[in-house]
Amino acid sequence: MVKKITSYFSALEIAIWLFSAFLILVFFALYGEGDYLTITASLIGITSIMLNAKGNPLGQVLMIIFSLIYGYISFKVSYYGEMITYIGMTMPMSAAALISWLMHPFKGNRSQVEIRRLTGRDIALMIPLTVLVTAVFYFILKHFNTANIIPSTVSVTTSFLAVFLTFKRDPLFSL
Repeated sequence: MVKKITSYFSALEIAIWLFSAFLILVFFALYGEGDYLTITASLIGITSIMLNAKGNPLGQVLMIIFSLIYGYISFKVSYYGEMITYIGMTMPMSAAALISWLMHPFKGNRSQVEIRRLTGRDIALMIPLTVLVTAVFYFILKHFNTANIIPSTVSVTTSFLAVFLTFKRDPLFSL
């Protein structure tokens, strides 16, 4: 198993994951108050990001799981804006991205997605959709009296752009 991981990920990628996991564990030890669901979600999240960066569809599966867990955690602490964002936007778009990625494997390799660049038509669709999603979620977040509504709305915007680019299989999704 270790050999398989070290052959799939570069030493730098492994170091980034280990450092991220280390930081999560340190902050959990300091502030986690025994909330093992949150640490689980965090570890799933960073693993998802690493796999998505490699174009591996398993990353999308983990993002769906992360979205469900994070949505539940957000609901538990009455952070309804985050819950709606992850359950209502990130999770369904990750599911759509998973389908897209599985339908476009790189040279028949199901563990890697074929990359494509956005077309002018994609950009023409992305911009108004982003404005629409931003506006809709602004009012949803406002309805739930979200603290720091502007940063929260910007977070929705950047999240939408990331999942849109992920669905389209554009390598710039992680920016």
